[in-house]
Amino acid sequence: MIEIKSLGDLAIQVSFGNQINEEIQREIQRFIAGLKKAKIKGIIEWVPSYCTVVIYYQPEVISYHVLEKILKSYYSSADKVEREKGIVYEIPVYYGGETGPDLPFVASYHQLSEEEVISLHTSKEYLIYMMGFVPGFPYLGGLPPNLAVPRLEHPRPSVKAGAVGIGGNQTGIYPAEVPSGWRIIGITPVTLFDVNRPSPFLFSAGNYIRFHSIDLQEYERIQQLIANKTYELKTYKREKKYDSD
Repeated sequence: MIEIKSLGDLAIQVSFGNQINEEIQREIQRFIAGLKKAKIKGIIEWVPSYCTVVIYYQPEVISYHVLEKILKSYYSSADKVEREKGIVYEIPVYYGGETGPDLPFVASYHQLSEEEVISLHTSKEYLIYMMGFVPGFPYLGGLPPNLAVPRLEHPRPSVKAGAVGIGGNQTGIYPAEVPSGWRIIGITPVTLFDVNRPSPFLFSAGNYIRFHSIDLQEYERIQQLIANKTYELKTYKREKKYDSD
């Protein structure tokens, strides 16, 4: 059962539980699919997270109590709504080297070769649970347990945009140059956030990322294509909805 509460005068929070798992994410995505289909007048946008959806609305168009009643009704019928199949973004990564300085540590920590770490890291379709931290940063689920590593004792003052890292049992990509306590194992040339694009965020919650390994020459080639605005990111529709299906 969902829990609904007000977040000030312009937003409402719908909670689906307090655990991070794909079952709850499935509920959230079905619920969002219902909202998209309903086109409720007065709703501005919604922002999903691990266990909640925050809905921003216009109180002069729809009141809190009316919206609360409608949302409860849509939740009750959400299981009848077919969610869209997830899009899988194929993200090229140059692993190791100066831009992946912690790859040897991850390998040593688990008594693996660097090639085995790369093979494991590229073996999964990672569910995007939510976007946050900085614009364009995807919070991903599904990291193989034997790649989980402790964060740095002393965070780096900054990592490059595109840095791919592991922190605890999570993996992700940094869209901008920011401080980081994660173990950086590689870098992607792909731009995750660009205010000049029609849709600034490359990713969205409910979709997936699959990494694939490239060499330095291919990394530089893709960089040039991106600079020339001729690069096309490969994507495909995911046949299975979730790994647990």
